[in-house]
Order: sequence, then structure tokens, then C-alpha cells
Amino acid sequence: MGIYLPIAEISVNIFVLLAMGAAVGFLSGMFGVGGGFLITPLLIFYNIPPAIAVATGANQV
Repeated sequence: MGIYLPIAEISVNIFVLLAMGAAVGFLSGMFGVGGGFLITPLLIFYNIPPAIAVATGANQV
């Protein structure tokens, strides 16, 4: 099941994004840090454009 991100102009799997968010949320909660520095490299690795990944990470801090 895909979701279209119009600003990035790509389609991604919603379940992968949810799994990444859950993993980053768990790790952030365990270590007591913001999730922005964890989610940004994961999104770039998942082929989200770097500008979108950085903006998403900055939004989570």
C-alpha cells in the first residue's frame, strides 16, 4: 500500500514509514534524545530527497 508525497514527488510504502517511525520513537524514548538525528539518515537511505528528510527531521525535534 503506497502513499504519494506530492512535495517530494515520490510514492512510498506507508508500512515502511510507520515501522521507521516506531523504531525511531522507541530508540528515542530509550535514550532520551530527539528523533530528528535518527530519522533523517533513515529517510535518505529510503530514497527520500535530502531536503525533505532534513525538514522532516527538524519537525520532529
